[in-house]
Amino acid sequence: MILSRYERMIARRYLLPGKGEAFILLVAGFSLGAVMLGVAALVIVMSVMNGFRAELFDKIVGLNGHAVVQGIGGQLPDWRRIVEIAKATPGVTSATPLIEQPLMTSYNGRVEAVLVRGLNVPDIRNNPTISTKIVMGSLASITAGSNRIAIGSRLAEALGAQVGSEISLISPQGQTTPFGTVPRIVSYTVGAIFEIGIYDYDKSYVIMPMQDAQTLLLMGDSVGMVEVQTVDADRVGPILQPLADKVGGRAVISDWRQMNAQLFEALAIERVVMFCVLCIIILVAAFNIASSLIMLVRAKTRDIAILRTMGASRGGMIRIFMTVGTTIGTLGIVAGLILGFTFLVFRQNVVDFVQWVSGQNLWDPTIRYLTILPSKTDPFEMIAIVLIAFLLTFLATLYPAFKAASTDPVQVLRYE
Repeated sequence: MILSRYERMIARRYLLPGKGEAFILLVAGFSLGAVMLGVAALVIVMSVMNGFRAELFDKIVGLNGHAVVQGIGGQLPDWRRIVEIAKATPGVTSATPLIEQPLMTSYNGRVEAVLVRGLNVPDIRNNPTISTKIVMGSLASITAGSNRIAIGSRLAEALGAQVGSEISLISPQGQTTPFGTVPRIVSYTVGAIFEIGIYDYDKSYVIMPMQDAQTLLLMGDSVGMVEVQTVDADRVGPILQPLADKVGGRAVISDWRQMNAQLFEALAIERVVMFCVLCIIILVAAFNIASSLIMLVRAKTRDIAILRTMGASRGGMIRIFMTVGTTIGTLGIVAGLILGFTFLVFRQNVVDFVQWVSGQNLWDPTIRYLTILPSKTDPFEMIAIVLIAFLLTFLATLYPAFKAASTDPVQVLRYE
């Protein structure tokens, strides 16, 4: 929208009304603030929800892979053959055998439910989700036959255990006696403590060499499943279809969407709903801009009439008031982006401060899964937010602008 020199001068004058028009300026300020808060809320909420999904996906997939090949009956005796077939499947980047079994653990009279995961020692050390999250001890001490394990930080806290502590794992698959099966209890030394960042994992996971897990669970040379990584998590179904055809009858394949379907579907629905609800804030802000412009038109009716008698065109009036409205909206959008990104940078500090002031735990990891407030900004979403805010602001200026352009100077100046 190209404005002439006098149109720019008048638009600038109307953006900063005089002393007797402070109320109009106040309403315009509220409109700008509403746009700012609406845009900031959208930026913050969408970035946090994207970060929540990304963190969950990265850590869940980092531990469980894009899919798992599970043996029928809980065991895969021919797992080496399945690993070879999986690695030969186009689109598969890795296939890792593992054992996963829920057990009980005890230490100093404290008992907790755990999920034991047995992996080959190189796979434990090369897994970035585990190896980069060690808070105490070292994975180098965990080798086959060493009776050393790695446990989550929340589990260590619940048991009161530290690196070097000896904890007992209790397996129901023990020795059969005339009085029933005696649970198998084996002591292990804590060699490392990790903190993945997902509460459920940090509270229950026990990582040990696969050979030790096979001995503990009396599995012989079998494993429970084969974890598979692919080149594209979103296409895991088509990629693994040839593998599913080859292992049918011996094993079943479950991908990350099936294993966590309820969680990710709930996140997707909540994300759409929150976006729509927060767009209402921007819509309300657009109504505020429209009302402030209508008030400005009413206050400047005489000025508009004089400008029309001096040769100002209807199009010129439309451009002036549309410029005023869109300028308020644009300033609000820019301020909202600055406020939103500033909050995201200091988001954890803000959460900690509010918790300190209110005395309430706003981010309970037992409920939120993650231990810290995540964030991930999607550039395309940010562009969509800006475009939606600008479009609503632009539409809000149309009625006041056309109302100003329709002013009849003869009627206004009849008694002047």
